[in-house]
This record gives sequence, structure tokens and C-alpha cells, in this order.
Amino acid sequence: MSTLIVCGAKVTEPAYFDGLKRARRNPAITVTIKKKAADPEAVVRYAAAARRQADGVYDEVWCVVDVDEFDLAKTAALARRSRINLAISNPCFEYWLLLHFQDCSAPLTCYAEVDKRLRKHVLGYDKTALKFTDYADGVADAVERGKSRGATHGEEHNHNPSSGVWALVEKIR
Repeated sequence: MSTLIVCGAKVTEPAYFDGLKRARRNPAITVTIKKKAADPEAVVRYAAAARRQADGVYDEVWCVVDVDEFDLAKTAALARRSRINLAISNPCFEYWLLLHFQDCSAPLTCYAEVDKRLRKHVLGYDKTALKFTDYADGVADAVERGKSRGATHGEEHNHNPSSGVWALVEKIR
């Protein structure tokens, strides 16, 4: 199986998935990671174009996006029409990282709130220098915690906090 992951950020998400890919080394899946630092809709459009250009190379295409200040209803509809899976984190990808260490069901309004909680577990956390080894031992816990949040996969933008990254991680593992 060949999977394309398009991350809506330059550093954090690509570093995480690159680390996961190396750590899990699943020979049954080929993972290609691309970056498109843009709003979620632009990320989905970029992924759809990349799929067309690759002409049948990818069995699945995923976009990793945050809610942040975006309204993702239109993006989710575009992704469905384009046969692209979304791994949405609400409010941000760092919530997915936090799930590696603790369950958190309290609503989180912004990155700063999540960052404060994450720093209790990862001393010196720096989103521009993510080390997958800081999270490797908690991947299975994060998947279970992500699933337990109760959001319908691909609709996480309607549930704060939540993350659908678990579904993509399960594919890679």
C-alpha cells in the first residue's frame, strides 16, 4: 500500500510522521510525506493535485490539518469529494502530541493552552525541533485516547478537543 501524507505545517507534523515511519518500518506500506504550509482548504487542493500528478501511485491520500482559527466544514466536504482522508486536530496538532502522555477532555481554546500542558511532559518542547523519540513510547496510548474522544473520524473539527490523527497512525503501524 502506498500512502501520501500532506501536512499543513512545515516542521512539526512532518517530523512526527517521518519519525513514526522510521520507527515502525512497516514493509507493507510506503509512506510519502509532503509539506504545504497553508490553510486547510489549500492543503486539500494541493493533495488532490499531487494525487492526479502521481497518476495512480497512491492508494490513499491523507491531509494533516489543524482547526486553529479555520472553519473546516467546507474543507471536510472538499476532502470527501476528492477522496482524501483528513487527520484533523482540534485545536491543534500539539493536542495529538499531548495524548501520548495524558488523556485530556477539557475544551482547549488555542495552541498556547495545549503547549502549556505538553511542556509538563516534554521539557524544552520546541515545535520547530520535534524529536519523535519523545513520543515513541506513547503512540499506542495516543491512538486509544484519540479513539475514545468520540468524534466521528473526519469530523473532529466539530469536537473540542479531539484528534483524528489516530486513524492515520494506525494505517502506518
